[in-house]
Amino acid sequence: MGSATWVPVVETQPGWVRVLLPARPNKSTGWIYSDGGGLQKAYSPYRVEIDKSVHRLTLFKADHRLRSWTVAVGSMATPTPTGRTFLLAALSPPNLTYSPVILPLGMHSTSLDSFEGGPSTISLHGWPDKSVFGRDISHGCVRIPATALRILSRIPLGSPVVISA
Repeated sequence: MGSATWVPVVETQPGWVRVLLPARPNKSTGWIYSDGGGLQKAYSPYRVEIDKSVHRLTLFKADHRLRSWTVAVGSMATPTPTGRTFLLAALSPPNLTYSPVILPLGMHSTSLDSFEGGPSTISLHGWPDKSVFGRDISHGCVRIPATALRILSRIPLGSPVVISA
């Protein structure tokens, strides 16, 4: 996606790390040999939690709540999937769209095989109409206010995201 891919480590064994993959099915993991050199490690103190039942996205840093926003989530027909995932990329669309930045997650729709020519990757993105916030209205993505988008676009790629019902 035009930048390095950072994936969260979910388990370690001597010489190996198990990572969360941005693949179908959601929550897929894979092992990477870590003793061969070339593997870069980083730590992110940030975590994003999305509670679909109350339409709330909360940003944490080192277990301290920083900010919280009301968001829009997927409709009944195209729900936002739940589970652990991560911030995969930060994309700036070349043409003016509904969001100046799109933040794809390492997760895909469970109801759509593709969306607008892509693999139906679930994303965090802005939305110009504030009346959507607090509603189940999207195709599975999480629509977030402009302030949230500005702040979340600055947290490190690979930061964990947990979506609950």
